[in-house]
Amino acid sequence: MSQAPRHDLFDAVGQTPLVRLATLSRSIGREVLAKAEYLNPGGSVKDRAAKFIIEEAERDGRLRPGGTIVESSAGNTGIALAMLAASRGYKTIIVLPGDQSPEKIELLRLFGADVRFAPDVPFADERHFYHEGVRIARETPGAIYADQFNNLANFRSHLATTGPEIWEQCGGTIDAFVCACGTGGTLAGISTALKERKPDVRVVLADPFGSSLLSYVRDGTLDASGDSLVEGIGIKRITENFKRARCDDAVRVDDRSAVEMARYLLRSEGLFVGGSAALNVVAAARVAMSMPAGSTIVTLLCDGGARYVSRLFDAAWLAAHDLTPKADALEFL
Repeated sequence: MSQAPRHDLFDAVGQTPLVRLATLSRSIGREVLAKAEYLNPGGSVKDRAAKFIIEEAERDGRLRPGGTIVESSAGNTGIALAMLAASRGYKTIIVLPGDQSPEKIELLRLFGADVRFAPDVPFADERHFYHEGVRIARETPGAIYADQFNNLANFRSHLATTGPEIWEQCGGTIDAFVCACGTGGTLAGISTALKERKPDVRVVLADPFGSSLLSYVRDGTLDASGDSLVEGIGIKRITENFKRARCDDAVRVDDRSAVEMARYLLRSEGLFVGGSAALNVVAAARVAMSMPAGSTIVTLLCDGGARYVSRLFDAAWLAAHDLTPKADALEFL
């Protein structure tokens, strides 16, 4: 059946497919389904939060014609904001930490964003990219600060769209949802939506090394150890969005497992996805194997692999970081 044209680019955000990971599901005897968020217009799950942030700011009168949107971003939210802002004539200033992939930086510039960089310093340091974004927004006439970390439009976007979409696409057959966090809005919104419909659905946070969220979920502390090269996820503080997440447990995933899964998904499932998506699938598979055979586990494919070709899929970069894939089949699980 044909579908009517979307009203505009904003209207095209969401309603992404839920894809069964057929090879992986057969291998582990559980159904692993992945929401293909990289098929959003801006290429990532962050399109949803960006849409709600802009629309709420317009309704509140804070964002006016010709205005400027400032955001501190690891890339994908900045890209989503720049794309949607371009479609409505807004300007964007995106402040990045200095360790993001060149592909994301170039894409931001192609959308017309004013890209600025902040040093890689702890959050308490005023030079941190979050604080730098707040300062720039305050000093720029006609600007708003999007604040994906604490702006609850982020949470509301997933409560209203992503969570209900997953529920409907599963036909209510879901035993667990597994997802990593950057701002916390995605996990918070989806977990709330799912638990409102099925209180005993298991929600598990997937956390990289260097993040404090696993220890917070498990024992209420903000302990962290190690580090991770996976972009856009993991954090050492509790945001307003994450406070609304309804987690039952958390699992840790190392970079090597994420790299191995990225290669597995490309070669065995035909899916070209980024590091956070691969990490999500590792965590989903491990959670699945701890559950009864035949269980259904859902996760997210946050963005596509094209934004990480020079890193995650580059042999020299992987070798330099001792991440050259080594495992056969699913041994890394």
